[in-house]
Amino acid sequence: MEPTPQERLRNAQTSLEALSVGDAFGERFFADPRLVEQSIATRTVPAPPWRFTDDTVMAISIVDVLTARGTIDQDLLAELFAARYHLDPARGYGETAHRILTRLASGENWREVSPSVFDGAGSMGNGGAMRAAPIGAYFFDDADRAVEEARRSAEVTHAHPEGQAGAIAVAAAAAWVAAGGERPEDLFAYVLAHTPDGETRAGINTALRLPLDCDVRAAVGALGNGSQVVSQDTVPFCLWSAARHLGDFEEAMWFTVSALGDRDTTCAIVAGILALRPATSVPAEWLGARESLDRMSRARLADRFGNPRGGAR
Repeated sequence: MEPTPQERLRNAQTSLEALSVGDAFGERFFADPRLVEQSIATRTVPAPPWRFTDDTVMAISIVDVLTARGTIDQDLLAELFAARYHLDPARGYGETAHRILTRLASGENWREVSPSVFDGAGSMGNGGAMRAAPIGAYFFDDADRAVEEARRSAEVTHAHPEGQAGAIAVAAAAAWVAAGGERPEDLFAYVLAHTPDGETRAGINTALRLPLDCDVRAAVGALGNGSQVVSQDTVPFCLWSAARHLGDFEEAMWFTVSALGDRDTTCAIVAGILALRPATSVPAEWLGARESLDRMSRARLADRFGNPRGGAR
């Protein structure tokens, strides 16, 4: 039987909850490198509160749109991205995101803004990927739909094909896990079957061939760790780490953060995928440490800006 909208939303919300914890966990490891390495080596859980970043903020808008429309309404998504950015712009947005979202908040159309950056090439950043796992969770039973909805979600801010490919790959991985996928090699096969050709897909193909017991430094050397903040330098490592740690959320987070790089984003991506596996749960202590998502709730947006096009009530 086809899943009900409520079942789909439960999946998406599970992914969002985990994504936000991974994001906030990873963000706590931007500190003195010596202290960071020591904390990771001793598995010292950071002291609360854990502040989430733009990764979570934008993923909240994804789930809001799916809740309101059951599909990625790009105009509504752009409005929500802009409204939440305006609500709190100090959430770790990158320089390009600041430029795009400032223009969206001023009323410009995303169809003109998104392709205008990087001399008209559009962004290939990892921002589309970081928020895509809930889309795969929602459309877990329909790979083609998950791919198209992920592409549409990324297009609002990432006009470059690589930026969209990262979102597609992460959504496909999340869909595979949510549908009950078991074997790591099958995860890669599924994602590669749905990710368009390009550098991101080539990196995922490299990840497929990399042994899952490989040292983290060797993995970073082969796949990247998000330090370049682009899709092709971020998504292959995230999928490899997820495949390595199917069923082990905590170890996945410690291993992923040990790669350093764009650690809030890599942890967010891996967490949003892995939490969809049955019997894989986010530690209650970690959920309690993360600040409340109510800070970015629809109610707060409505109080400040009204309801965008009536769609986010």
